[in-house]
Amino acid sequence: MRRIVTHSYAETVKAGQELAAQLKAGDVIAFFGGLGMGKTAFISGIARGLDVTDHVSSPTFALVHEYRGRLPLFHFDMYRVASWDDLDSTGFFDYLEAGGVCAIEWSENIEEALPENTMFVEISRGGENEGENDDTRVITIKGKCSDEDTRG
Repeated sequence: MRRIVTHSYAETVKAGQELAAQLKAGDVIAFFGGLGMGKTAFISGIARGLDVTDHVSSPTFALVHEYRGRLPLFHFDMYRVASWDDLDSTGFFDYLEAGGVCAIEWSENIEEALPENTMFVEISRGGENEGENDDTRVITIKGKCSDEDTRG
């Protein structure tokens, strides 16, 4: 498990950018955390680390955004996915085989469909011991690329 504490949007983006250096084609990253926790900020950092030059935004209504960089980045938002038919209609299973990195917001809605080697990233607000402010985030990474680490 790896634990990262950030204190600003920019630090959250940087944490994603640093993680991107370890990613390779076929990696799947499942994001957990409530509204406004920084999932899209972290994925923006991943995009930056993958040399994506496009602006990254949450694909809430499109369900998936594709970005081109040194590796393709497929950014999913599964908030509105409520059934296997909904999931299948996103093309999710095809993207898993497309040779890019899949970053999935609201993964709790599709947990049963996630591949075995999925990396899990949970983002929450910092606690009292973290120098708490509105922008403090605790990012916990489990699975592949998750060496012990604490930043703060």
